Amino acid sequence: MVELPDLTLPDDPKLAQNITHFARALRKAGLPIGPGRVVDAVTAVAAAGFTSRQDFYWALHACFVSKPEHRVIFAQVFRLYWRDPRFLERMMAALLPAIRGAQEEQAAKPGEKRAAEALLDGANPQLDAPDHPEDEGTEIEVDASLTISAEERLRSLDFEQMSTDEVAQAKRILAQLKLPVSPLQSRRLMAAQRGSRPDWRRTFREAARRGGDIQSIARAKRRTRWPNLVVICDISGSMSQYSRIVLHFLHAVSNAKGAGWARVHGFTFGTRLTNITRHLATRDVDAALAAAGAEAQDWEGGTRIGACLHDFNRDWSRRVMGQGAVVLLITDGLDRDDPAALEREMQRLQLSARRLIWLNPLLRWDGFAAKAQGIRAMLPYVDSFRAGHSIAALQDLAEVISRPEESGEKARLLRDM
Repeated sequence: MVELPDLTLPDDPKLAQNITHFARALRKAGLPIGPGRVVDAVTAVAAAGFTSRQDFYWALHACFVSKPEHRVIFAQVFRLYWRDPRFLERMMAALLPAIRGAQEEQAAKPGEKRAAEALLDGANPQLDAPDHPEDEGTEIEVDASLTISAEERLRSLDFEQMSTDEVAQAKRILAQLKLPVSPLQSRRLMAAQRGSRPDWRRTFREAARRGGDIQSIARAKRRTRWPNLVVICDISGSMSQYSRIVLHFLHAVSNAKGAGWARVHGFTFGTRLTNITRHLATRDVDAALAAAGAEAQDWEGGTRIGACLHDFNRDWSRRVMGQGAVVLLITDGLDRDDPAALEREMQRLQLSARRLIWLNPLLRWDGFAAKAQGIRAMLPYVDSFRAGHSIAALQDLAEVISRPEESGEKARLLRDM
């Protein structure tokens, strides 16, 4: 429940103008708001009145929020604009380039940075900050020769802490990424002039046409085939920001030319399993993800990992896995269902896959430990356990797939369990 402290009217109230400016901040933060919604908001507030803080908040919420993912942004912008001026100062300080000392800074919550940038309206905090006379005589020289570039910083930045512009830049970078894979050798043979083994069947067949005279020994080599890539992505409330960006990456992989995958299959799950493979085939990424989001009705809902994996193993495993399929399981592992059932489904999934790679954004924390029951049940049955919270983490997937011995953090966490 959103905390709603008392609201006080200014001496010169201009509520309609303030609502209009508030709507502009929401639009800059990423919400699709037009003039019609602003008119509806002013009318709704006039009808509900301004005496109740609950009515005022939810009247604006009903007019401006149309999707579940917009709730966090709305709540943060509302707090910044209407109720907490000191919070705006803290976010301006977070946007300033500063030299961090030993004191640990408070990390921005999801959506707070985007909300602060929307209210600042593109202003440069460094130029707009008030002057401090006591600092006029102090000159600080910083050697920036070893500092990382903006692109390098973006590569390592957590998806959840990105601003609106940074999210757009991250999507453009992920659209250019590829996930190449090496072909697999089949047990089937094919004719080859310089093959590594003799093809006796073809040799005797050609000799029979010549009256039993063997003139040459036919050669053959093993066929090569490309594996399938199966991505099972968690879209529950705790994973929504990560899953949206990861699905952009999945769309780029499924439409990349020369990547090597036979087919790329995509599934989303929260409280139920949804196959979005056919939507990923759409060339336009926005249209593809819009269609996928319309079909997956459990965005930002609960999580039932064990039940959804059971549906996948029962209905889809034999259809999409094939021989030598690589499975990417993207989830935080926070599940409240029976851990024994989850363990059985994970074991079956691992036996069906050539490699099972688990991407967990919680692994970005240095003190992460496998304490949750869901994580403890899943961890023994994955081949590699890695973080999936940044562009750099997704770029490292190519190396993980090409190296069968790469297990990530699995060994350490199993040792601590």
